[in-house]
Amino acid sequence: MEKEAIISKLHLKFAKKTWKDTFQLVRRCMEKSRDKSKPCKQLVRCLERLQEEFDVSSMNTMRSRLEMIARQQQMGFHFTGATCYLTADLFYLEVLLLPCGGVEEVKVAPHGQSPVPSESLLQLLRCKCFADFSVKLGGLFAHYSIPGDNDIKLKLLASLQHLGKDLQQISHFSAFRPPAHCDHKMDIINNGSIGYLKEGKDDPLTIQFYVVSPIDHFLSILKTTDLDAAVQAAHVTVGSSAVPHQLQMASLVPQPPQLDPQGHPMFAPLSEVPNEMLPACFLLRLQPAIPVMLSFVKKLNQITDVAVPDVDLLLCKLRFNESQTNQFLHIQPLPGGVMHSYILPGAAWDMPAHGGIVVDRVAFSHPAHVSALVDVLRHQCAINTLLRSCFSVRCSGPGRRSFNTTESQPIWR
Repeated sequence: MEKEAIISKLHLKFAKKTWKDTFQLVRRCMEKSRDKSKPCKQLVRCLERLQEEFDVSSMNTMRSRLEMIARQQQMGFHFTGATCYLTADLFYLEVLLLPCGGVEEVKVAPHGQSPVPSESLLQLLRCKCFADFSVKLGGLFAHYSIPGDNDIKLKLLASLQHLGKDLQQISHFSAFRPPAHCDHKMDIINNGSIGYLKEGKDDPLTIQFYVVSPIDHFLSILKTTDLDAAVQAAHVTVGSSAVPHQLQMASLVPQPPQLDPQGHPMFAPLSEVPNEMLPACFLLRLQPAIPVMLSFVKKLNQITDVAVPDVDLLLCKLRFNESQTNQFLHIQPLPGGVMHSYILPGAAWDMPAHGGIVVDRVAFSHPAHVSALVDVLRHQCAINTLLRSCFSVRCSGPGRRSFNTTESQPIWR
């Protein structure tokens, strides 16, 4: 009763206050947080809710919204006049505001480089799509979240940039030429030596290497959506490793570029160019993660010779709950609260050849690895597409998906 009386008095006290006064009060409470690195979650959420109620019609409200987004992404924030800066260790954003709260320009500045305009981020802010802006900024922050102290971070960033330039060169210098009558981009994605490379001023380098299926591509055209929605891709980035690796600090592609007799790009020996032994490796972050057979996982490891434990690769093993199975029906819980049920003989799931894991990243240390890795991943994607074609989806209840197959013997779990 005493608690209810206090809350009632608070309601009465603050009912007379304006939104602006309440907003400022919450901000003052946040600034008094005992641990500035860990602001009170309730206050942060309260401030977010208040901002959602405000119409961004002034420079101050837009500035406050940008500051909150920076806090959400664990970035720094400051402003000078009409320019706001959202800062991280290896990049920052410049946002030039108008007196009415509009945005005149957005620039992205990677470490050591001049700021360059970002049309995509600019349009998101002009449309007041703050959630999408935050997601895109979060992706950029994740790309530049390189492990290590400042010296290691700068070396890894330089190595990653040299890798990106080498991949760009070999993507343009390839023995594969798509037929004139075919979709050029789709053929490059499915058949190019390393797929189709996509890089923007405000996006990480992305390799698109497999169109999920012709049907998905056809549906994406009917829905007037981008082909990207039906494409398997991988972001090229860098991550920490328990075992140091020798990484390039200069280009490995000879000038002019050359192909070997098999049509693969040639590279200079790593020992002949500047290099560093660093506690990290390059990564292909798969978008989305791919179910991979154990035999293919071994192939990936043989290509890269990077002995990374399962936990570092974030490989998620799917195991069956025996208490939820009978002789024919098997119910499999998956991440995200989704339940898959399969009508297959129980003994089939114990066969090692049918085992697999979900891979969300593949480690490597040399640009020559990328083409071979892409070949294996394409092969697995083709198998997965074939398997999906054997199943039909029937919803038998909330959060549950049921599948049946025409195959008499199981191939995959």
